[in-house]
Amino acid sequence: RALLAALATPERRLPPTVHVTGTNGKGSTIAFMRAALEAAGYRVHAYTSPHLARFHERIRLAGRLIEEDHLAALLEECETANRGRPITYFEITTAAAFLGFSRSPADVLLLENGLGGRLDATNVLERPALTIITPVSIDHTQYLGEGLATIAGEKAGILKSGVVGVIGPQPPEAAASISAHAQRIGAELIRHGEDFHVERVGQGLRFTSGDGALDLPRPCLQGDYQIDNAGLAVAALQALDGFTVSRPHLAQGLTQAVWPARLQRLLRGPLVSRLPDGWEIWIDAGHNPHAGQALARAAAEWRDKPLHLIAAMLNSKDPVGYLTPLAEVAADIRCLAIPGEAASLTAEEMTQAAVRAGLEATAAASLDDALDEILAAAESPSRILICGSHYLVGALLVENG
Repeated sequence: RALLAALATPERRLPPTVHVTGTNGKGSTIAFMRAALEAAGYRVHAYTSPHLARFHERIRLAGRLIEEDHLAALLEECETANRGRPITYFEITTAAAFLGFSRSPADVLLLENGLGGRLDATNVLERPALTIITPVSIDHTQYLGEGLATIAGEKAGILKSGVVGVIGPQPPEAAASISAHAQRIGAELIRHGEDFHVERVGQGLRFTSGDGALDLPRPCLQGDYQIDNAGLAVAALQALDGFTVSRPHLAQGLTQAVWPARLQRLLRGPLVSRLPDGWEIWIDAGHNPHAGQALARAAAEWRDKPLHLIAAMLNSKDPVGYLTPLAEVAADIRCLAIPGEAASLTAEEMTQAAVRAGLEATAAASLDDALDEILAAAESPSRILICGSHYLVGALLVENG
């Protein structure tokens, strides 16, 4: 707040803002909303994190990634205004984003929370147009506390009195915590499973609310869990006052959203060119137990080929909790350290965790070595899934061009 005050409070000069928190599905939900809003002709700012390959991915100004010169100028202005006072990386970059958003015309801002909610740098907005809480699960316990109720209470800190909150599917303990906080502060909630429903129907999905049923195409992002994210996006767009997004625009948003490294198949690049005929390589940046469960459910549908994992994780994560569901669907795993990341688990630590999770695991010195070992040992065309960390997947995307 001190830095934003020195910058003449850009957070008070933003377009109508949708503030999004949760543990999993934030980026996908924003991607569906952005694509649908843009299909309807609206100019959309977006703030997401973390990035995969370049910091610029975090800031979209009216639909376009921020340019290098513009970003550098904003950061320099924030650095000068801060005058050497202690500040975190996320705080000063969020201030730069707010500054950029306040100066560039747009109709709406989709703002992803960084961590938690109550004390997050994005939670300086006094009155967003709408808030969203995606599914909450155990993550970042060193900051948010132990237990779903405590973590959900931190996430619920973005709810505001008199502002509608759209709530995705939640475990009962998290749902109760969110509802209790909303009641205390006077925030109306629109809840998945109560006020709106979404289900897979044939090759599409059906969204049902008080306004009736809406049949929409299946989301372009892979995995059945994306149906819940898509439904949350539709519910949020219906609740967003002042915006008209028709069924064709919603359909376009669900089928044209772009959100890399969420159960994404790589189709080109040097890594793909190394694969023999019939092989596939997939990436996913999920990194907590809930993400591992969702990934395992998606991979359970891959019954035609063996699945081999390559994984690395930060030392602040729960590798056993993440990998245990995947032990049911994967033949084996090669474990790495994240290249250039001091906070990574070592390959040996990751291997030990994978063994405890029930996987046949070996350590590998590099991604190239892991690929070579899988290709040499496999008896038939297979799928390779590289997963466990935004940082690992980001490094892979850079390496793969």
